Amino acid sequence: MRGRLACPGCGTSRLTSREAELRCEDCSALYPMDRGIPVMVPHMAGRPAVSLQKAGQAAFTDEEIDVQYETVRPHCTPLIHAELLISKMRRGIRGLESIIRGGTALVVCGGSGMDAEFLARAGARVVSTDISSGGAARVRERASRYGLDVTAAVADAEHLPFQNRSFDLVWVHDGLHHLEDPAAALLEMARVARHAVSVNEPARAAVTALATRLGLAQAREESGNEVARLRREDVARVLESRGFMVLTTERYAMVYRHKAGPVYRLLSRQSLARTGLTATRAAETLLGPIGNKLSVRAIRATS
Repeated sequence: MRGRLACPGCGTSRLTSREAELRCEDCSALYPMDRGIPVMVPHMAGRPAVSLQKAGQAAFTDEEIDVQYETVRPHCTPLIHAELLISKMRRGIRGLESIIRGGTALVVCGGSGMDAEFLARAGARVVSTDISSGGAARVRERASRYGLDVTAAVADAEHLPFQNRSFDLVWVHDGLHHLEDPAAALLEMARVARHAVSVNEPARAAVTALATRLGLAQAREESGNEVARLRREDVARVLESRGFMVLTTERYAMVYRHKAGPVYRLLSRQSLARTGLTATRAAETLLGPIGNKLSVRAIRATS
């Protein structure tokens, strides 16, 4: 990771190690190392500068979650719930497998490392970033526990601390929707991607609006941040403006809570698992065109 870092304030790659921190040789910003993890957030007047929204997201991720569950998810979840999560991530790499195998990947808004683990098992060397230092620490614990080629950094998705085109793949899964400016983060993803970008987010859809009114989908996350659902046309437009060719934009249907509810726990019992998997896959296919989830994969078309 060190060779790909850049100052998120001025953009230079001239960073030098100095005791327990990194120093930008151009703007003199200092970035601390938290238990060996670089904290690469933009600075203002010499101090880390994040908005109240981002600070709230970081505090929630640091303090208000089940640490053990987050560190091992989806290994600890009921079968149906785990299969939904894994199928979402499989969808996100379709058509990109040759780029991932033996390549490098950056995960944006990576939380506690579930996506980073998936990409590492698919053959990539992975850096996982999140605004939360607690999330980054759990990524490191996950990597150690499962023997993964994954490292972590604390970073602001709207100001990524990496050089241009420094990762073969840049990936986000359920991360842009809680940002203040998803488009800014998407532009940053395109900037640091050498070959491909994969975006996997809640979609702006009539069925989602109905589900929100019925209480089946969240208007706000547990951290208090509004869920900003995306339109595939907007995602494609941003990526195309930065020289990417969109391979696929898909809508699909999938409903689950962060932790499995009683229905999925019941369907995951051995006697019902096959029926449960068949039913969830059928619903995903049938409702796909009006689905509540969005997957966009794109590759760089210009040098």
